[in-house]
Parts: sequence; C-alpha cells; structure tokens
Amino acid sequence: MKIYAIADLHLDFKKEKPMDVFGDKWENHEEHIISNWENTVGEDDLVLVPGDISWALKLNDALDDLLRIDDLPGKKIIGKGNHDYWWTTASKLESLGLKTVKFLKNNFFEFDGISVCGTRGWDTMEEHSDEVNNERIFLRELSRLKVSLEAAKKASGIKIVMLHYPPFNRDGSPNEFFSLMKDYKADICIYGHLHGEEGHKNIKEGLIDNIVVHCVSSDYLNFRLKRII
Repeated sequence: MKIYAIADLHLDFKKEKPMDVFGDKWENHEEHIISNWENTVGEDDLVLVPGDISWALKLNDALDDLLRIDDLPGKKIIGKGNHDYWWTTASKLESLGLKTVKFLKNNFFEFDGISVCGTRGWDTMEEHSDEVNNERIFLRELSRLKVSLEAAKKASGIKIVMLHYPPFNRDGSPNEFFSLMKDYKADICIYGHLHGEEGHKNIKEGLIDNIVVHCVSSDYLNFRLKRII
C-alpha cells in the first residue's frame, strides 16, 4: 500500500466558483488533479485529503463532488477545511454510503499498521489573541486533535496527523498543535491551506523535532498527489 496526500481540491460540480480567478495556475485544476490521481493511485493505495474539498454550502450540494472522489482509485480519508461549509455530523456523513471514503472527525483510522489522526486546526493563537471567538475555536480544534490522538494511542506502527491549517505560528515556530503531536509521538504531519506566492513563502517542511512535515496544498504540488509513504 502506498500513501498519497493532496489538500485543497476546491471542487465545484456546479461550476459556480472558478478557481482561475486566483491565477492562471488554477485553470482547469480539477482536471489536472483527477488525471494525475487516476494515473498514480492504485486501488489498494490510501489518499489523505486534509480539507477544502468542495465549494458547496450544503451537504446535498457537496454530494456530487464527494461521489467524484469516491469513484477515483484508492481508499480515501477526508478531513475538514475552512471552506467546507457543507461538513456536518459524523452520522450524516457516514449515511451518504460512500464506498471508498472515510471522514476524519473525532476519530482515527488504521490501515496496515498506519494510524491516521487529525482535525481541521485553526489560525495561530498569537494572531487572534484578542479575539475571544477565534481563541475558542482554536482551543476546540486542539481538543479535537487530542481526542483523535488519544483514540490511536494504543495503535502500533506509523502515526500520521492530517491538519488543514499549518501547525506553526506566524513567525514559523511550532504552535500548540505541533506540541500536541510531539506529546503523542506522531511520525508524520501533513497540512494544506497555504496558497499562492505569498502563502507558499510561509510553508515549513522537512524533519522538525522528529516529525516529518509535508505541505500538500494542491497548487503547491502543481495539482499532483504527493507520495507520503
């Protein structure tokens, strides 16, 4: 089994949110992602997708995009991004009956000795230190990551954490999400969210405090899936 990752698919079945408004690089980005996926991933492989899946606002409207992912090769684990307004309760997500897609929400999944944990995450505490609501969301997401990591505590093998937001402060230093991953001895962290030239300047990758970190924002990867393991 190979493990791949890509975030920020920003699928739009209804063609109401063309991404090329963010630059020529995004032109036909869905076709590029799907073509590379079909030519890269095998049926027994695992694909991690940490957020910003669909522009849809409601679950019924997101279903067409989710079915497109379900039909692609491999098994998939999907997390929530800041634009996934359609995201709902775990029971409603599971009731969709998707055959190859699992939703990461206060849980973890294990495949062939690989544990996958995670949550959406949030912007840095320092950035929103004076905003009570943002601090509340930050602490809630931190709690959700702890729940996921705790659930996988007894699992053996490699532990992967998938976040949507990067686990770093604005100055590039690791934040509380990163500290929590260290406490639970995570091996790999993947994240997305950072786009364009300005966003990509803030990307941190490589071996950081014994955790291998990958940014998998789709435009950063030129809309090609990245092999993680």
